[in-house]
Amino acid sequence: MVLDIEDAIAGLDSDERRKVEEMAAELIAEEMTLRELRKARALTQASVARELGISQDAISRLEKRSDLMLSTLSRTVEAMGGRLSLIAHFPDRPPVELAGIAEHDARN
Repeated sequence: MVLDIEDAIAGLDSDERRKVEEMAAELIAEEMTLRELRKARALTQASVARELGISQDAISRLEKRSDLMLSTLSRTVEAMGGRLSLIAHFPDRPPVELAGIAEHDARN
């Protein structure tokens, strides 16, 4: 017998369903492109561009890049209302947040 995931979720009580939905949202949020992140924050390219003092076209190009300077990525995330952190994962220890890597001087 094949069990449909929607049927399985529908069969859960409200607390269990909420936990499953929260876990799914966390898993989805773990990996997003800059474009997906901007859209999830209900922001337009133009609004982020205004915040950064650059053109909308520059945001479009930035969202398509696969290789960004950390300072550029940090400023972009901050323009969306967030804070960038960089986490190093090792097999023999808990994750480590790297300090000072993505920071930039707000006066520049």
